[in-house]
Amino acid sequence: MSSSPAALLDVDLQPGKPPILRAEAIGDAPNWTAEHRNALRATVAEHGSVLVRGLSLRDEAEIGAVFRRMATGLMTERESFAPRRPYSDGVYSASKWPPNQQMCMHHEMSYTLDFPGLVLFACLRAPAVGGATAMADSPIVLDALPTELVERFEGEGWLLTRNYNDEIGASLAQAFGTDDRAAVENYCRANAIEFEWRPDGGLRTRQRRSAIVHHPVTGRRCWFNQIAFLNEWTLAPEVREYLVDVYGADAMPFNTSFGDGDPIGEDVVQLLNEVYQDNTVRESWQAGDLLLVDNIRTAHGREPFEGSREVLAAMADAVRLADCSPTVEVTAG
Repeated sequence: MSSSPAALLDVDLQPGKPPILRAEAIGDAPNWTAEHRNALRATVAEHGSVLVRGLSLRDEAEIGAVFRRMATGLMTERESFAPRRPYSDGVYSASKWPPNQQMCMHHEMSYTLDFPGLVLFACLRAPAVGGATAMADSPIVLDALPTELVERFEGEGWLLTRNYNDEIGASLAQAFGTDDRAAVENYCRANAIEFEWRPDGGLRTRQRRSAIVHHPVTGRRCWFNQIAFLNEWTLAPEVREYLVDVYGADAMPFNTSFGDGDPIGEDVVQLLNEVYQDNTVRESWQAGDLLLVDNIRTAHGREPFEGSREVLAAMADAVRLADCSPTVEVTAG
């Protein structure tokens, strides 16, 4: 296996685009990936992401093989917010999200105590228009935010409130891998999640997490959360109005607030999304592309699209929140 440093890979760096590597896999993407694994991982460590073009990935089996050669271990998603189609162990479809709506920047599973350090994407079918997996460098985003806002989130963290039902978002069984009440309760206790069962049988949870962490390898401070993405004000106005009308303002399927429970205003969410947008890089998908993303350093989102889009995803290289110098103490048990 090659131990070539990242500098030996011919990575194309252009403003507004992620690093792009044009591979010559000669029809054997899994073996090419294994040979260049260390250099690819070094490239991700240096730049935060890399788009590999030229692998000509053809089907889900080949993509799964490439993912497993790149990762040190694929993760099973827990506490998902939207349904995914499982292809094989640890290999999923992209989250189901309305194609005409922007998927705001976020870090995968940033509300959990063990989250992926690496996220992998591969494109089987590119949409006719749009649909790029856009990205933003989280230390740069952090530096661009107002000091007063950063200090508040650093001191308080952020609070995620969820109301699970069988109509919107991931179901209880999809999120927890079971609908057995005792098993769900045990999971919540072990993962520092407050919970209550609603009179209608639904589950309401609350979990407080750090908004800023330190990268476990570089030590850099990173804006690492899903504050904007899972907030009511990021939803399209007609979607938000529908959810408030159906479920009530206090029973939205998901919402975020300041760590002390104070609501986050529309102005704050708009500011966060504008800073993300100002620091976004993007490259349109081509069928056969592979994208590797440092999940802690780099936020990602999905742009609206037209046509059919099939992107597979995997979460890998589990990282413990406790190893990232969180600013908010979390007690599980």
